[in-house]
Amino acid sequence: MDTCVAVGHGYGTGRARAGYSKIRNMASTLAEGQRAGFHFTLQGELLWRVMESAHYFSASPAGPFTRKPLTVELAGETRRLQTSTGIFSPDGIDKGTAVLLAEVPAPSPTGNLLDIGCGWGPIALTMALRAPHSKVYAVDVNERCITLTNENAAALGLSNVVASTPEAVDPEVRFDTIWSNPPIRIGKDELHSLLRLWLPRLAPGGTAWLVVQKNLGADSLQRWLSAELDESFSVSRESTSKSFRILKVRKASLLPQ
Repeated sequence: MDTCVAVGHGYGTGRARAGYSKIRNMASTLAEGQRAGFHFTLQGELLWRVMESAHYFSASPAGPFTRKPLTVELAGETRRLQTSTGIFSPDGIDKGTAVLLAEVPAPSPTGNLLDIGCGWGPIALTMALRAPHSKVYAVDVNERCITLTNENAAALGLSNVVASTPEAVDPEVRFDTIWSNPPIRIGKDELHSLLRLWLPRLAPGGTAWLVVQKNLGADSLQRWLSAELDESFSVSRESTSKSFRILKVRKASLLPQ
């Protein structure tokens, strides 16, 4: 039995943004329906592919968790890892993450490091390879991402990576470096909530580096961060590469007593 869902008829640009939460809920509903054995046929002009966005919201994506080999270059060497469907950029390093890894300076060599939205682990693994004496926290809502990042870290012999849900991270932990290709497509309100959760956890003197595509609101996000964070933070645009902005958020060091 096929259930037909028409998506996209009658939506202008403004209404599409306003209706994003409905699409998010639809993605979750479709994922649950597929797991229950229903088959869906999407009709109409899709503003984006609903199921391709489901991994942003579902802890347990639809479809089997089937690992497949993935060969990529991380920290200057070829690495043989594992990936799967139902996660962000399952076939390799996406363009935004590639820009981030190429453009930002080395992470703090010690202390606590953070990757927000880890996927199969390219950012967290690179941080751990470049800072072997640090502890790298990798967070994601998607349980496949968490499993793959932990397994890929183990395959590389990296004992300093811990991937988990955001709730599993001790709220008292402070981070010396944060790297992230934040999930812009979750919607503005959800994105802002995500950044409010993690950026204030920068340690004094700590730095966050965010890569954001220009046409997905990089400049407006920079303005929002400047207005949202208190006076102990500075926000700047560090570089532009291949249609992506690199934003830098720095927490002021403690003043000497």
